Parts: sequence; C-alpha cells; structure tokens
Amino acid sequence: MTLILILLGLVLLLLTGIPLFAGLGLTSIVVLVAVEGRVGGLADEVYAKLSNYVLVAIPLFALMAHVLIKAKIVDDLYAFAYTLVRHWPGGLAVATVLACTVFAAISGSSVATALTIGSVAIPQMLRYGYRPHVAYGVLAAGGTLGILIPPSGPMVLYSVVTEASIGALFIAGLVPGLLLAALFAAFCVLHALVDGRIERLPAARPGEILGALRRAVWALVLPPVVLGGIYLGIFTATEAAAVGALAAIAIARFAYGALPLGALLEAAHESARTTAMLFLILGAAAMFGHVISVLGLPRDLLALVVGQEIGQLGFLLAVMALVFLLGMFLETISIILVTTPIVLPVMLHLGIDPVWYGILLMVNLELALITPPVGMNLFVIKSISGAGLGQIVRGVLPYVLLLLAGLVAVLLLPELALWLPSTTRFGR
Repeated sequence: MTLILILLGLVLLLLTGIPLFAGLGLTSIVVLVAVEGRVGGLADEVYAKLSNYVLVAIPLFALMAHVLIKAKIVDDLYAFAYTLVRHWPGGLAVATVLACTVFAAISGSSVATALTIGSVAIPQMLRYGYRPHVAYGVLAAGGTLGILIPPSGPMVLYSVVTEASIGALFIAGLVPGLLLAALFAAFCVLHALVDGRIERLPAARPGEILGALRRAVWALVLPPVVLGGIYLGIFTATEAAAVGALAAIAIARFAYGALPLGALLEAAHESARTTAMLFLILGAAAMFGHVISVLGLPRDLLALVVGQEIGQLGFLLAVMALVFLLGMFLETISIILVTTPIVLPVMLHLGIDPVWYGILLMVNLELALITPPVGMNLFVIKSISGAGLGQIVRGVLPYVLLLLAGLVAVLLLPELALWLPSTTRFGR
C-alpha cells in the first residue's frame, strides 16, 4: 500500500507539469523527512550515481547525433532508401521505416528520429497519395526504434540503475529492433496492396542507386563502425561513443563540408543541455531509489512474490502491464528510473536476466511513445504536420498492435534478445 501511495503521489505531482527531476527530488525529501526526520545521505547517493564512468557515453552519443543532424545527412539517407525501394507497394512508407532504422542507430533518440525523418518524409508521402493518418502513423512508429536500436540513451540510464552491461544491452537490442522494423515495413507493403490508391514508381536504374549510395555512404558506415567495434570487443560502449562522436565530426566536416565552427559549437551546446537535463533527472532518481530502499519496499515486494509463488512469467506479465499503463501518463525516462529500483531485487531473485528485462522494457517504452494521452512521438508528429491528435492516433493504432506482438515475442522467446550477446565477450 505504501508503494502504491508513493507512486500515485508522484504521478499526480508530475501531471501538474513540474519537471521530472523536481518531482522525484521533492517526493524523496518529503518521504525521507517524514520517515527519518532528516535527509542525511542523499548527497552521497547522488554523487555515487553520477560518478559512473558509463555515463560519459551520454554526452558523446548526443554530440554524434547533433553533429550529423547539423550536417543534414538525413536528406541523403532518405533519398537512398527511397531510391532502393520506391517500386515496392508502399515504397515511400518502407523507405521511411528504413531511414528511421538507420537514423535510430545514429541518434539514440526516438523523438529526434521522428522529428528529423518526419520533416523530410511526411511531405513526400502526402505528395504521392498516402492518406495523412497513414503517413503520420508510419513516422510516429518508426521513430520509436530510436530507443531500441543502439546506441540508446534510455539503455544507458537503465544500465546505470541495474549495473547491467551497456555493451550487452546495445547488442541485445539489434535483433528485436530489426525484427520490429521488418514488421513495420511488411505492414506498409500489405496496407499499400490493400489500399490500391498509392502511386508506385518505376524501379531505379543501377546507376541511380549507385549515385544515391555514394551520397549516403558515410551515414551508412557510421553505425556498423560503432556497433561492430562493441561486438568485436575492440572498444567498450563508452569508447564507442567517443569514436562515434569523432567520426561524426570528421564525416560532417570533410565528407559533407557542412560543419563550420559555429554549427559545431551549437551541436556541443545542445548536447550539453541534453546531458545536463538527464543528469539532473538521474541524480533525483538516485534520491528516490535511496528512499525506496530505506522504506524497505523492494524487500516487501520480494516477500510478496515469494509468498504468492509467482514465477518469472507471471511477474514479467504483471510488470509489463504496469509499465504499459504508466506509459500512458509518464515519459520513458520517468518509467525507467521510478520502476527499475523497485523490481530489480525481485528480478534477480527469480533469475531474470537484466539484459532480457531491459529489452522487454525498451519495447514497452516504445509503446509509451505512441499511446495517448502523453505519447511523445504523437506530439512530435503534431508539431511537424499541424494535424489533429485524433488523426495521428488513428494512424498509429496498427503499430501499437505490432509492438505488442514484438513484446510478446521477446517475452516468450528470450533468445531474440540474448542470442547475439551470447556470441560476444559479453556472453562468455
């Protein structure tokens, strides 16, 4: 009951519009003063959490994304995907999914993916006869891949909270992420065949494809370099972030000639703002986790699970249902930092692999991005298109079902997430 009251109070506080870090911090201080009459130890908790070396990856991956956005590589990326599949049924929608998949492996952010690809793809799709809600749905759903296909900011935060290997999490997200991208693309093809009104263009000539590939090649090379280095054990995830940031600067400056010093400084400034915001939230979450431990809530939850003899599957179903409901009202970072410290001891007791749970959590958080009333990607598409929220929600409904299917698949087949890491040094 104590846990329910605290979570309810926190959710209500956040719904007032107060910043997440302030809501977590205030809740922690009020509860701690009420229980212990003091707030001693909070500063140590915050320092211990923020001094984690893994967190260096966050500003570096953010810098990599912002540099490539400044260089406007997305235009060439989308043009190559479009040239490759434009003759397919629903070719533009499939190209949008492909571009979102590649950009997800660059940006690490679902909102950035939807915003950047959307500004290019939506006008094109409407021009070639796609119904508006169909175009909006593809973009909103394709953007969600940003938190599952590595590098992923939410994965880094989850790694810090659980101490799970960030490299293993990155590698584990690849197969489920590509599976969902394939499901999205297959649905686009099927929908176009059934609809019958979407214009199809002739297949591109080999020379046309080669020209588009030549312009987009640097954007396509960067993700394999970063992820391949992690997979092969050449560098850690944090070192990969540094390599990716340096490579992005080199590509933007020398391959595209599109990164003057002013643009680089803007990218660094935006990366610093993003990082500062996340670190504030993470520090407040450390305070909240300390309060949860002081109250003994993880211990009580563990006793309840043991007493009721709930197995792995029953526990995961219950937690996934809770995350899905929270996803309708809270954004992804809030859900990770609020729920994970509570369920982690139970996960470990039940023998649930933290990497497997992390991927399940990311897929569920993809749902949070496109489920009303506060799905972030819905509002991103609304800001780009000016469309009504109801029209956008109508477009994403099929993708909600596809994401649920993906969640069930990873739940019933853990190897979808765990097989690839097991072939690397992370599984040895």
